[in-house]
Amino acid sequence: MTRSTTLRPRLRPALWGSVATGAVLALTLTACGGPSAPQPGDATGDASSSASSTIPDTSALLDAVEVDDSLASQLPSDIADAGTLSVGSNVQSAPNNFYAADGSTVIGSDHDLITAIGKKLGLEVEYQNQDFGSLITSLQSGRVDVTIAAMNDTAERQQAIDFVDYLTSGITLMVQKGNPADITGPDTLCGKTIAVVTGTSQQEFAEATSTQCESDGEEPLEITVTDSDAQNQTQLRTGRIDAIVNDLPSAVYISKTAQDGQAFEVVPGDVIDGAPYGIGVNKDDPELRDAIAAALDSLIDDGTYGEVLDAWGITSGSVTEATVNGGK
Repeated sequence: MTRSTTLRPRLRPALWGSVATGAVLALTLTACGGPSAPQPGDATGDASSSASSTIPDTSALLDAVEVDDSLASQLPSDIADAGTLSVGSNVQSAPNNFYAADGSTVIGSDHDLITAIGKKLGLEVEYQNQDFGSLITSLQSGRVDVTIAAMNDTAERQQAIDFVDYLTSGITLMVQKGNPADITGPDTLCGKTIAVVTGTSQQEFAEATSTQCESDGEEPLEITVTDSDAQNQTQLRTGRIDAIVNDLPSAVYISKTAQDGQAFEVVPGDVIDGAPYGIGVNKDDPELRDAIAAALDSLIDDGTYGEVLDAWGITSGSVTEATVNGGK
């Protein structure tokens, strides 16, 4: 596994949309024989299940990425001179960004993609772990150069920052194995107790759904807002909540790995709020934004991008080119 050094965080809204139900099955994790994967949250001290699985060892894949001098020449001088790319993320969300079994090495699909982009540009990536809700302000204040945290690119967020879109996903519902609360979709959430991570599109979806329930004369949702997926998993596992609203890749990964797949399951159905994930860049840094987009295009063209997604089992969300501010 490759390792990034230090760490820092960000936001998400909601739009109703859908993608094919089959995406759930297509997002299953491909085990490629690496170190034992921690149960999400173990490294942060949260009580999570004792699942064991394998995670892909992508170190050789990332080591093979070489600097492209023509792309590196597009970088703003301060970034090029520093030789580093400070990346804000929320390292609590497998398979996007999470800690390996040692509790300090950052791994995941987002981590691998931004590391490969950095290598293309001749930059060393320095991760900073932050709360998701503070990522945009951290970027705006210059505390980090970019963010990557499975953050949806939306029109609302584009007013604050720019995005380089790198994947397409959405959110879904995760329940206890066997679905004791009998949740079959968003229309069965009224009166249920659910958990979301603060500052996310999941939270906005939950609040909007609760409001709609009340408008329809039904019981509102009881919404628990936390700082991490791991906290939500603990509450779901112990029956204190009925469901978690989560990103599809994370929900599928967790349901496959937690207690060897015996703890949770994903509710079948269309993905909610389908939207692109974007790498966040300060609006004052168009040169950096465009250099990152060019590096991502290069990784798509040479096959590295596809190999990273395949390793993490998320190829169904792949894009064919980097898009700037493509979210609606």
